[in-house]
Amino acid sequence: MIARSVRLSFSPPLDPSEYRFVHRLRTRFAETDAMGIIHHSAYIPYLEEARAAMLSAAGHPYDRVRADGVDFAVLELYVRYRQPLRFGDEVDIHLSVGELTRTTFQVGYLLQVAGETRSSAVTVHAAVDAEGRPLRMPLWLAELVGPEPAV
Repeated sequence: MIARSVRLSFSPPLDPSEYRFVHRLRTRFAETDAMGIIHHSAYIPYLEEARAAMLSAAGHPYDRVRADGVDFAVLELYVRYRQPLRFGDEVDIHLSVGELTRTTFQVGYLLQVAGETRSSAVTVHAAVDAEGRPLRMPLWLAELVGPEPAV
């Protein structure tokens, strides 16, 4: 039996121009498995680092968001692996916020190395207080939905 997602509905595009933000990181040897490939468990901190960088670049560093009494709990995570990441790769993680509701939001990710797609991902988050009770999304989050506005 295949479990169905209750909330995940955002399909991350494969065109990097459809993303609002990009964060670059370099993979580390400690993240490789016995075959010299970045272990699948390393992708979760990559996504988290990129998401925190996006919030900071938007003027809402996560430590300040938390100090304001809001935390973004991860409800779901989906990663589609297309090609492996390897030690020393410079990975561009493209991000865009999509599917924003009063209590949840989704982030789409596109991971590329030298312009080649390696994986895509989606995370679903809920706004919660320090005790884990649901909160309404901060109004500023709507500014991050979709691709960068044309200037």
